[in-house]
Amino acid sequence: MLGSVILLWIGFSLLFLLFRTRRPKNFPPGPRPVPIFGNLLQLNLVNPLDDLRKLSERYGKVYSIYIGSKPAVVLNGLQAMKEALVNQSVEFAGRPQDLLINHLTEDKGVVLTNGPVWKEHRRFALTTLRNFGLGKRSMEERILGEISYIASHLENNAGKAIDSQILFHKASFNIICTVLFGTRFKHEDEFLQHNIRHIKENSKIVNGPWAMIYEMLPLLRHLPLPFQKAFQNMNMIKKSLADQVSQHKESWVPGEPRDLTDCYLDEMDKRGDDVSSFNEKQLIGYLLDLLFAGTDTTANTLLTAFLYLMTHPDVQERCQKEIDEVLGEKEQASYEDRHKMPYTQAMIHEAQRVADTVPLSVFHTTTKDTRLMGYDLPKGTLIIPNLSSVLSEESQWKFPHNFNPSNFLNDQGEFVKPDAFMPFSAGPRMCLGEGLARMELFLILVTLLRRFNFVWPEDSGVPDYTPVFGITQTTKPYRLGVRLRGS
Repeated sequence: MLGSVILLWIGFSLLFLLFRTRRPKNFPPGPRPVPIFGNLLQLNLVNPLDDLRKLSERYGKVYSIYIGSKPAVVLNGLQAMKEALVNQSVEFAGRPQDLLINHLTEDKGVVLTNGPVWKEHRRFALTTLRNFGLGKRSMEERILGEISYIASHLENNAGKAIDSQILFHKASFNIICTVLFGTRFKHEDEFLQHNIRHIKENSKIVNGPWAMIYEMLPLLRHLPLPFQKAFQNMNMIKKSLADQVSQHKESWVPGEPRDLTDCYLDEMDKRGDDVSSFNEKQLIGYLLDLLFAGTDTTANTLLTAFLYLMTHPDVQERCQKEIDEVLGEKEQASYEDRHKMPYTQAMIHEAQRVADTVPLSVFHTTTKDTRLMGYDLPKGTLIIPNLSSVLSEESQWKFPHNFNPSNFLNDQGEFVKPDAFMPFSAGPRMCLGEGLARMELFLILVTLLRRFNFVWPEDSGVPDYTPVFGITQTTKPYRLGVRLRGS
């Protein structure tokens, strides 16, 4: 018996020495990792944000953790975020290449690519989105057209409490589809319903416990474990997008683009060589990136906004008063009206802040050996920008832990946007869809608040503001109480 215990102890000791992780010289401090697992056993993988906050309190604004045997540096607070992502934007502009999300996307698209492919496709996206109406009246018309379907649904259910969980996903999905494919889909359409479900499911999986296990223990990757659901979902989305591209190619007329897909086909045709980064597989990844980014984040922010508007009727009433005064007899709101609505603007930005929709951003890597706030970071170091820490940083906000539009108002009642407002991240990797998201949020919220009152259902108990963690956070399911104004 004693001999067995000694052999077991020796075996464990050898295993510990074999897998012992060594922190690089002058690397940011952090908790001691354990073999194989790193620091993952010290984090609540269902939602690690509170644990990451406590580690920052102990080790500082820049600290390290180990995901298995892989070191990662977590950035916390405005100073560290700006120093890395803005002041040293080139050195921190890389993307990791061996995480679950990379394997799901096959390193295609624009969000997770590196080098010339990323630069070419980001430039193409910004130009094409601008050409197809981003920031122009034509885009407003597309958004307002989609809002009419939401308003009709709400009007038909006035006086009731309705399920809100995919209502705004349908709207944001259709708005980005008008840009990508030049069309919208009926709310009961299978393409719309299936893709929204797959997007929502993958959002939870990609930053969840099974993703960490996938990245930590490569030997398990081919076993029938829950992360395989993410691959099934992704394959279904890719197939549906490939079908859209095939339909486009049948009616595509070179040089006469109807939408972003046509623009991409034009670019492929113009380059016409096998070595170009513009190809059909890359197009599928590209559409996937824009569809995901254009659907989940905006919809989840809207869900947060209406949750807080229902439970803060004073804020809702003040917004409606301002909207009524500014719009008067105008039939529809315009994006330009935002400049005359400081309080409503403040409410929308506050909803974005508390929604904390992409709490850990999209992970970065260092592109070369570099220094950050006195620490040495080798090339290829995984960087986790904790945007949540900036959006609730006590030194940056008047009311860091409460929903209060005053966070975006000065003493004169004018709208101001603090530097710590970075829900879209910062630097050259900043979200491509920021402009579209801001326009959607303003027009949807203003249009609906003008026509409806939103009330917390009496039988729904105490509101629970605790978010559901994922690569994009969302609210817990709730019902939306709808009343026609003036009734």
